[in-house]
Amino acid sequence: MWVPLPPRSHQVLVADTLRPLEQQIVVLHRMNQALEDMAQALFRSWFVDFEPVQAKAEGRHPKGMESETSALFPSRLVKSEMGEIPEGWKALPLDQIATFRNGLALQKYPPVDDRNLPVIKIAQLRRGSADDADLASADVPAEYVVRDGDILFSWSGSLLVSMWAGGAGALNQHLFKVTSASYPKWFYFLSCRNHLPEFQRIAQAKATTMGHIQRHHLTDALVAVPTAQLLKAANQLFEPLLGRWLSNALEARTLAQLRDSLLPKILSGEIQVRDAEAKLAAQA
Repeated sequence: MWVPLPPRSHQVLVADTLRPLEQQIVVLHRMNQALEDMAQALFRSWFVDFEPVQAKAEGRHPKGMESETSALFPSRLVKSEMGEIPEGWKALPLDQIATFRNGLALQKYPPVDDRNLPVIKIAQLRRGSADDADLASADVPAEYVVRDGDILFSWSGSLLVSMWAGGAGALNQHLFKVTSASYPKWFYFLSCRNHLPEFQRIAQAKATTMGHIQRHHLTDALVAVPTAQLLKAANQLFEPLLGRWLSNALEARTLAQLRDSLLPKILSGEIQVRDAEAKLAAQA
């Protein structure tokens, strides 16, 4: 396959023009990794290891915590079916704090004219993008439409739990869309993430062809559920973290689309470098 290449000097000029876009995308991804690490560390401290409760039981003030928030944590642990949990909390199965809706066999919804949606499969979830996805009719039931900010969980093959930021799509089988009418998104998202290593071990142990988990594994996975007052207070910390993550992911997607649309046009001479620079300046 022969590929026409512009002169080396022009290649360098194009690379220099688009480099700020690449750098900004990298920065956004790094910020999101830091936000994700922060959210998971705080969730584990409060709702898995119960560090504030341990501190109060030892007569210490929880490190770095405001007094109003500290007062919402009990000062002792009590026995439960999942081991010791903070007094006044409940041990509930994962499938009681959230609804896990399995996707459809979307070959039953073939694409129609231009009213289509990209099919979100495990590969798209792994990439975080619906680019080059198969298409399905946009007439799939509304509950199977995936939108930015939805929590998706691939329960076979590569087990992943992610917040989707790849645009509207149709939910394929082997993926759960996770929702809840009773608990905030950050709580069921991070609860799923906390159990993910265990689910991955289960899937790996039974992987003759493609490992997976079953519905009863969601029932077996227990979550320590705090009081409504503590959830409300924690929401003020966790919700902005997830909101910023989604905003960064959407911005990175927009910048990547701009980069991918400009590159072939500059290389082919369809637009000049100075015009591309003007588009980038308008985007900034």
